[in-house]
Amino acid sequence: MELGIGAFGDANYDPATGTRISEAQAIRNVVESIVVAEQAGLDWFGVGEHHTPEFPASSAAPILAAAAAQTTRIKLSSAVTVLGTDDPVRVYEQYSTVDAISHGRVEMIPGRGSSVESFPLFGYDLQDYDRLFAEKLELLLEINRSARVTWSGTTRPALNGEYVPPRPEHGPIPIWLGVGGNPKSAIRAAALGLPLATGVLGGNAVRSAPLADLYRRAAQELGNPPEQTLVMLGSPGFLAKDGRSARETWWPHWHQFMKVVGEQRGFLPPTRASYDRDTGPGGGLLIGSPEEIAERILHMHERWGHVRQYIHIDTGALPQKEVLRAIELFGTEVRPLVQAELGATTVDELMGRRTVGAPRVDR
Repeated sequence: MELGIGAFGDANYDPATGTRISEAQAIRNVVESIVVAEQAGLDWFGVGEHHTPEFPASSAAPILAAAAAQTTRIKLSSAVTVLGTDDPVRVYEQYSTVDAISHGRVEMIPGRGSSVESFPLFGYDLQDYDRLFAEKLELLLEINRSARVTWSGTTRPALNGEYVPPRPEHGPIPIWLGVGGNPKSAIRAAALGLPLATGVLGGNAVRSAPLADLYRRAAQELGNPPEQTLVMLGSPGFLAKDGRSARETWWPHWHQFMKVVGEQRGFLPPTRASYDRDTGPGGGLLIGSPEEIAERILHMHERWGHVRQYIHIDTGALPQKEVLRAIELFGTEVRPLVQAELGATTVDELMGRRTVGAPRVDR
């Protein structure tokens, strides 16, 4: 199994002081986090797309490019790209450019997006939410397959054999489909022959695992090969040497993060009681000591059967030094425990791809 980190470039209000770092510093923090993640031996780093003061990582590709120039091995991905409000041609060009800089370490996770601030920002109508995503995903996949693209639809001008550069040196860019809890989206991933990226954001860690079952059944019925039928799982997470300390440190920052998101999307922030439940055994928040987190990931794997687990740490103005320390613990202590049980097979190997980047040096 591979382990990794996700980030939004959090520039939220510090719950203790009421202040926050600049949006520019938040972006620089993500680059630093990617470098530290590689140094800690982690396999993957994903940057999410938002367009708000709290989450200013509005364009993942240049962030990943900056990190690509400072790293040699770690895989770099969007998590997710809100494809419905972007141009697939431009998205592909940006990520294939990062792929060149990184010597073939780029992945993409297009998704419909659970936050919708990009729709008014770029002049799109939310009523077209599904149509925009379906058409643009079709085009993105076609560009990834072929250098010269012939395509027509209703969401952008047609392409009539135009060349889309640069082309990756190591074959098509790995594309995972970002899926929430919608069963139709899981079936769409199978129908398109794409690996599935989803998340456990709280509650019971295996309650939504039937989504993966549905995906695998659909893929089997369609005759998809195993290398196209993979599951990646993301969860909020934080580590400290002591589990109780981790839970106490992270609580005010998680509450602040969920307060802001709740105000944007219309739900109440979690109570301390629900937080304690969700960070306990069987919960979907991966908060605790390295030993606790490794045990929880192994428990989730028994039901989900996933090949990559990542945790999202930068929430609620958590100080960067705490973020970096948690990343180090996840790589140097959790990863060896998990791989001792599940093995160190890479996603590239499962996909039948040649491992790219510099040779791994395990810690």
